[in-house]
Amino acid sequence: QVQLVESGGGLVQPGGSLRLACAFSGSIFSPYAMAWYRQAPGKQRELVASITSGIDIKYADSVKGRFTISRDNAKNTVYLQMNSLKPEDTAVYYCNAGKYTAYNSYVPYDYWGQGTQVTVSS
Repeated sequence: QVQLVESGGGLVQPGGSLRLACAFSGSIFSPYAMAWYRQAPGKQRELVASITSGIDIKYADSVKGRFTISRDNAKNTVYLQMNSLKPEDTAVYYCNAGKYTAYNSYVPYDYWGQGTQVTVSS
């Protein structure tokens, strides 16, 4: 059974940076596409960034140029580097394991971490 454990959240001032990490266990990591989602209070969960088992990467328009997703298959870990953080980035961030469809869309499996809170505030 796949297990995902996020870490790295916290309180940061606007313009600051955080690096989230998600440790994967329970299966072979490399074939999975991975993604970060976030959910702000009163809003739906949204896809922030995804990365294939190779090097294809996608970002939500709201984070392009500020966030970077990466993975280390040797460490079974996916990362989200978040720079130039804004108050609207405040949310619980979740890691997910999934796949890409033939139409190059990310589809989440029902494998989620517990989430890590990111708060951007002065």
